[in-house]
Amino acid sequence: MTTLIRGQVLAFHADPFAVPAPDAARHDAAGAVAVAHGRIAGHGPIDAMRARFPQAVEIDHGDALILPGFVDAHAHYPQTAMIASWGKRLIDWLNDYTFPEEARFADPGYAATIAARYLDLLLANGTTSVASFCTIHPGSVDAFFEAAASRDMAVWAGKTCMDRNAPDNLRDDAQSAHDDSAQLLARWHGQGRAEYVITPRFSPTSTPEQLEALGALWAANPSCLMQTHLSEQTDEVAWVKTLFPEARDYLDTYESHGLLGERGLYGHAIHLEPREIDRLGEVGAAVVHCPTSNSFIGSGLFDMGLAARMRVGLATDTGGGSSFSMLRTMAAAYEIGQLRGLALHPAQLLWLATEGSARALHAADRIGTLSEGSAADLVVLDLGATPAIAQRSARAADIWEAVFPTIMMGDDRAVAQVYVAGRAVRPE
Repeated sequence: MTTLIRGQVLAFHADPFAVPAPDAARHDAAGAVAVAHGRIAGHGPIDAMRARFPQAVEIDHGDALILPGFVDAHAHYPQTAMIASWGKRLIDWLNDYTFPEEARFADPGYAATIAARYLDLLLANGTTSVASFCTIHPGSVDAFFEAAASRDMAVWAGKTCMDRNAPDNLRDDAQSAHDDSAQLLARWHGQGRAEYVITPRFSPTSTPEQLEALGALWAANPSCLMQTHLSEQTDEVAWVKTLFPEARDYLDTYESHGLLGERGLYGHAIHLEPREIDRLGEVGAAVVHCPTSNSFIGSGLFDMGLAARMRVGLATDTGGGSSFSMLRTMAAAYEIGQLRGLALHPAQLLWLATEGSARALHAADRIGTLSEGSAADLVVLDLGATPAIAQRSARAADIWEAVFPTIMMGDDRAVAQVYVAGRAVRPE
């Protein structure tokens, strides 16, 4: 059976960083998305969709806006319970908040509880896919993928590997990092909607031997993504130089160990040197902008001009990021862009949170768009969810003016409904 999900429909047909942003999408004020067998069967004006699917059942969302479900390209689900922890820079924040919390994931029951809580928080905020770090504990990976499978969510995740500069109870070693990751990869990669990601936390917490082992694992499994952190804070960059004195720059600590490639995801990437920018662009890698985290931890201002050189995704980076909401993340990206002299258009913000992040994950053929055959993962936004938003959007001259107040002021109250593989997941 085909279902027509009715409302305003906004569908991108071009990259708004490559063409004039307002021209990158088609807006149907009275439109519908057709869904069959958990996939998108088409979209367009409601009359055309009724003619194409005359037997379809209709679900009417009025004048709410239908978009692809949000895609969060970099997060730490184990940090859910300690989000919004006060007053630390990156290294102290890891030592004082993150590592003690991650140690609790040695308990599989605790991991399962947090995984379920985290994914439900994402869905409540309209996020239908995420790439997440787990902890060093294989059970934390199992818990995450099991929770995602029960919700039929497309997710990416991996065991976070660390063999130095971390508490003893959060360290593995080069061999166990490789072997644990290989076993988890064999168990989960390509199972349902799960994909395994090779996951060194970042160079300071991995010895060269561990980085080498994970680089070898990636070379043996090139269909996997690899995720890590890069140039988040200036003191971190300086620390890396002391740990890897022979490296040309921070990126070289990955490159020289087989951890630079087209399917690499490099979180933050704020304080890049010219060679690093050139190499990331040359290999087709992706960097991931984490704006609420970058401001909350005082990391710096990401350069969105990189979107002209390489893939760029958008992410909450919870719990360094201070919100589970991709709406709040888009607002923070706009604010950071303003501080760098670039006013991101609403089309660019929405694209980053959907197709842009899906491209970073090499998954735009499956998620993040309204293309036929893509998974029917959708978010439906109420563009008048609060009195403040409603009074502003009422004055809008076009769809971009109508949606921008929700981007800037919206939260989970703006999420009217979420569909995962065509199934509504929020109570009516």
